[in-house]
Amino acid sequence: MVYNNIVKAVFKNRPNRFIAECNIDNENVIVHVKNTGRCRELLVKDTEVYLEYFPETSRKTKYDLITVNKMGRLINMDSSAPNKAVYEALQKGKDILHINEPLTHIKMEHKYKQSRFDVYAETKTDKIFAEIKGVTLEENNIVMFPDAPTQRGVKHIMELVDAKENGYSAYIIFVIQMQSPAYFTPNYKTHAEFGEALQYAQSKGVNILAYDCIITENSIDLNNQIDIKL
Repeated sequence: MVYNNIVKAVFKNRPNRFIAECNIDNENVIVHVKNTGRCRELLVKDTEVYLEYFPETSRKTKYDLITVNKMGRLINMDSSAPNKAVYEALQKGKDILHINEPLTHIKMEHKYKQSRFDVYAETKTDKIFAEIKGVTLEENNIVMFPDAPTQRGVKHIMELVDAKENGYSAYIIFVIQMQSPAYFTPNYKTHAEFGEALQYAQSKGVNILAYDCIITENSIDLNNQIDIKL
């Protein structure tokens, strides 16, 4: 996934979940934050960030905050990017689901009972649901999800279990929006119920995968599978 018109800036503050103030060449501008999570460990005053610039637009802001330089490591914080990265990988025929069988149909977002899962796919012999979670929280090279309690996330997990019990293959894919962390683990300190739901889902046959990404100032691409410690 490639972004256009990338501009380097310095983060200054975040008045609310949706906007931030950044400095470009000694001029302060208001930018849209494409992630409503807390991201407190990323959005630190005077941190280097990268913005996508939209010169011809009627939007309230002409910039989106895309990437943060956290102590030399680029971290993409666009919450829409993980879904697109997974979709691009599947479209290119990459067997990221480890099914050893070509997909005959791929669709982004598909309703199942009370949930709308991020991916629905089919092979000649199988029907598949996948829920994708973007991960930006990193501490000591360990990546975690969530960075805030998410009852919606727990609900999705339980409905994936239901889908599995009703004959579908079910996946949860954690897309790590940075490169080469040591491993992924649920953030039990922030939301123990989410981690416990993941353990339960795995015991019921839901596949849990994690992939890191290659991040540049203007791109994000799914990279390698990384270890998971539940």
